[in-house]
Amino acid sequence: MTVPPKRIAVLSPVAWRTPPRQYGAWETVAGNITEGLVARGWDVTLFATRSSVTRARLHAVIDRGYEEDRSIDPKVAEYLHISEAFEHAADFDLIHSHYDFMALTYTRLVKTPVLTTIHGFSSPQIMPVYEKYRDGYFVSISNSDRAPGLNYLATVYNGIDLSLYPFQERAGDSLVFLGRIHPDKGTHLAIEVARLSGLPLLIAGIIQDRTYFQEQVQPYLNDTIRYIGPVDVAGKNALFARALALLHLNTIPERFGLVLAEGNAAGVPVIAMDLGSCREVIGDGQTGFLVHNAGDAVSALSRLGGIDRNACRRRVQERFSIATMVEAYERVYQTIFELEGKK
Repeated sequence: MTVPPKRIAVLSPVAWRTPPRQYGAWETVAGNITEGLVARGWDVTLFATRSSVTRARLHAVIDRGYEEDRSIDPKVAEYLHISEAFEHAADFDLIHSHYDFMALTYTRLVKTPVLTTIHGFSSPQIMPVYEKYRDGYFVSISNSDRAPGLNYLATVYNGIDLSLYPFQERAGDSLVFLGRIHPDKGTHLAIEVARLSGLPLLIAGIIQDRTYFQEQVQPYLNDTIRYIGPVDVAGKNALFARALALLHLNTIPERFGLVLAEGNAAGVPVIAMDLGSCREVIGDGQTGFLVHNAGDAVSALSRLGGIDRNACRRRVQERFSIATMVEAYERVYQTIFELEGKK
């Protein structure tokens, strides 16, 4: 489509740098959208930490992510950052917010339209804010992760930079878990699959729940079940090169699951719990398998030979690339401009 001469502000979180060095899904997506828009000729300003890396204009009042520098008070950083973006709202034709419910509270104070990408509802306690601002402009990142009554303009799947994840032609011999070490992500279930199957397991990610790690992960670590800590993109690729399969046995509905697309991009089949968006991201029997428990996951291991690794990457190229995501957002932006023009 023809890109209109519009000025876009992308409001990224400031928990981590944009893009993050290791963990930081929301910052990853905000960064990918920003770079994709710039590549297609949009005039973009990224509101993010001063440490962020972008080809867009960078507007920052926070030096480093508060998760990277624990001397920073998160709430102080967040509200200095959000207010800065909205105090400059008149400079833009659209603010594209990735800041959850907090930024919504500013939207009626400015004339500039605001699009909120909802990356997930962290708690039922935040819903009164969404309900108050239900008539705003919203995008969901999967069809499964929607709340009734909100003014959704579209579902736009997250896009990844495929150039970061080279295709691995041959399967490795290890199972891989890559994600937050938290009960929600089912690290303990990945361990159960490894123990039942006798296959080695590599676990990578930040420890978000220390008690859970100490009680349900650490006691099972040994020479074949290893925790290697958080990893950057190079570390992910090293894991994908060793992966027979990626295990994603989430215990709550997945909102999107960037790691599912990243693993498939590298040609790695994914065995995922059939909860939430996993059914939208993974082609069951084509790019991996959807399961309901650890026993199902063990059974699925015997069928990995039927997965075409090239098909895994093709699905990501077609559905979850930056270009596909940005083109979808361009359509959403155009809808907003048309609606605003009628007011």
